[in-house]
Amino acid sequence: MEPLKIFIIEDDQIYGKILQHHLSKNPDNEVIWYKTGKECLDNLHLNPDVISLDYMLPDISGKECYAKITKQNPDIPVIMVSGQQDVQIAIELLKDGVYDYFVKNQDTRDRLWNAVNKIRNEKKLHAELDKLKKEVKSKYSFHNILKGNSKPMEEVFNWMEKAVKTNITVSVSGETGTGKELVAKAIHYNSARSKKPFVAINVSAIPDTLIESELFGYEKGAFTGANTRKTGKFEEASGGTLFLDEISDMDIAMQAKLLRVLQEREITRIGGNKVIPVDVRLIVATNEDLSEEVKKGTFRKDLYYRLLGLPVKLPPLRMRDKDILILANHFIQNFCKENNLPVKKLSEEAGDKLLSYSYPGNVRELRSIIELAVVMSDGSVISASHIHFNSDNMMTDFLNKESTLDEYNRKIIHFYIDKYQGDIGRAAEILQIGKSTIYRILKKEKSMKNK
Repeated sequence: MEPLKIFIIEDDQIYGKILQHHLSKNPDNEVIWYKTGKECLDNLHLNPDVISLDYMLPDISGKECYAKITKQNPDIPVIMVSGQQDVQIAIELLKDGVYDYFVKNQDTRDRLWNAVNKIRNEKKLHAELDKLKKEVKSKYSFHNILKGNSKPMEEVFNWMEKAVKTNITVSVSGETGTGKELVAKAIHYNSARSKKPFVAINVSAIPDTLIESELFGYEKGAFTGANTRKTGKFEEASGGTLFLDEISDMDIAMQAKLLRVLQEREITRIGGNKVIPVDVRLIVATNEDLSEEVKKGTFRKDLYYRLLGLPVKLPPLRMRDKDILILANHFIQNFCKENNLPVKKLSEEAGDKLLSYSYPGNVRELRSIIELAVVMSDGSVISASHIHFNSDNMMTDFLNKESTLDEYNRKIIHFYIDKYQGDIGRAAEILQIGKSTIYRILKKEKSMKNK
């Protein structure tokens, strides 16, 4: 950390030297002594970290000097040092924003020393927080959090770019496992609200009888078991973003209460009378078609239109083409790093196998498949035999991909060849066909690839 730059503004020669000498005992302090207010103001471009300012100066009053300092840089902590023990002056200066007020006496040096150390620690803490915020923002940059460059994802990024520029409500839709909460976090941490909280709640995971207290909070004694006051998620997210996942599962009665909060921008805790203003950016997510839920009567039409806002529709992984391989390699690198393993590579056959599957569990399922493949692979290469799909989904997935009969035959043959580790005789036995039939199909496939 850079030295702490300290300005001492003191016209008393002896007292100025004492303060400069005392503070310079710490080698991490750079202490500069000025004898007039003008000298201080003329050198503010040096960006001091703290200023010790005498209240009585020969050319300008300390109060006037302080006002000019804060006009140029309101973030500099100023400690006022005065020979007058006037409580009213101290109160006025503290109200104006001075960091502290000391009366000149035998304890001033030590009090100033302690105040400077406190400011140093605060500066260090702020620097660490700024670094953390930058890291968080980098972590949640769109292309860091959502890997892929397919056309469907380019459209998603385009909508997200629009979302971060305003406080418009965002509705994120997509199948389970497509990354809806990640989208919500990326929007929050790239918006003007990034320094405020991101609060997430899964509506489907909370019983209908508890969702109101979770969102709005309650007062002590509001009901049996309410032994203390509880702050709700709307208050926790004040100034930031509230993410309501699986909004379609919200009880119809609770939907009416949520609608009122969104219209009035205020809440009342359960058991309380105090009206509490709320300032939150709302992002909701669902894997259902809310318009269909409206038609069924399970979701309020007025709330639907209130929540629709800016819609971000996440494509299923099966529609993202080569993004599957980009994500697969990303998961390989992360898993290897987290487990102190050498980074492994996908073989061409493994890549082809990954591209042949439709991933009903989407990105979440792909991650599990890749992590298992890394564990199963003993060498530096992940082969097709290390890729295992959920057998419960295989038939549905197999038939979902519309193919010709020849293509289905080739897929079935490759499946059993892989299953029995290249034993064509065993594959032919299981399929009840001759080995020559398998060889003929493989030869025809190879000639087609070479064309």
